[in-house]
Amino acid sequence: MKTLLKMLMFALMVFSTMTIAGELTFGFKNPSFSGTGYSSHVLSIEQLQFQREQGVIDDKAAAEKAAARAAANTTLSKFVTNVESRIFANLSKQMVDNMFGTNCDEDEDTVIVECPLKGSATLPDGATVHWIKDLDATDESGAPAPTITLTVTDALGTVTQLIVPVGDFKF
Repeated sequence: MKTLLKMLMFALMVFSTMTIAGELTFGFKNPSFSGTGYSSHVLSIEQLQFQREQGVIDDKAAAEKAAARAAANTTLSKFVTNVESRIFANLSKQMVDNMFGTNCDEDEDTVIVECPLKGSATLPDGATVHWIKDLDATDESGAPAPTITLTVTDALGTVTQLIVPVGDFKF
């Protein structure tokens, strides 16, 4: 037992002399306090804030679009859209009938069919549609080629013009 105690004392002396101590230092791990890696830390925080704000904006826009889709998908909205479509289809049919002479007025006194040579309409969004029938128009060879010029002007002033030869559309 004495031998064991001596060996233990010897081991403690050897190991105690081998112990090397270093200098104790203190440093903050957060770059906001230490300054080490501060710029990347600030960029990371900025990016997180931007992503959160953008997420809120995106969620708000998505909710507004969903509400608009839900409002447009009601039975009443579908009905109104269908009625508007049928009214505009009927108006455009009447305009085309007048253009091509299929819906002309007959004067009972003189038995002369009077077809309008021009017409116009204003749509609810502010666009205007004008048409003029030119019975005196000729083609390149000088042969008679009556035309109808349809001019559509939208609310912003953009003009679209169609020139339709009258004689080519008979079935």
